[in-house]
Amino acid sequence: MTKQSLEVSRLIHADKEPKIGIPEKDREGVIRILTELLCDEYVMSAKTKKYHWNVVGPDFSELHKFLEEQYEEVDEIVDLVAERIRSLGGQTIGTLTEFIQYTRLKEDPGSYPDAHTMLANLLDSHEATIRILRGNVDETDEKFHDMGTNDFLIGLMEKHEKMAWMLRSYMVEKPR
Repeated sequence: MTKQSLEVSRLIHADKEPKIGIPEKDREGVIRILTELLCDEYVMSAKTKKYHWNVVGPDFSELHKFLEEQYEEVDEIVDLVAERIRSLGGQTIGTLTEFIQYTRLKEDPGSYPDAHTMLANLLDSHEATIRILRGNVDETDEKFHDMGTNDFLIGLMEKHEKMAWMLRSYMVEKPR
């Protein structure tokens, strides 16, 4: 599937422009960043839930609970990103078709990997998100001069760094 370009102008809420010191063109750029992030976060949530529902093995109970905690954290991020878009005068997309159309993360339809591979796949998604966020942090500061979103993205990056660390810690082989 080819990633389509996001038409941000259709996502700007025309009723009442927020007067928050960010020109519309800059807000459009930030809303594009946040909308793509929303898509990535939603796909990550779905992937984490799929693994939560399908994990098996000797560590089932512990991993089932761990993955639930992970998807609850990602679900909270999804809501925060959507609310940030709205606070900037944007409208949020909200269909699975749109999320898949604009995500930068990879899904694994039809695949039911072992627990270790599930954790590795999630780790890859979190690390990809961290790399994307690092670029977005620079862009919101240097190009769009939106320090509020810059700070917001830094906080999200830190959450993903912690989740990635937890996944890496789970993947360490147990001594026999």
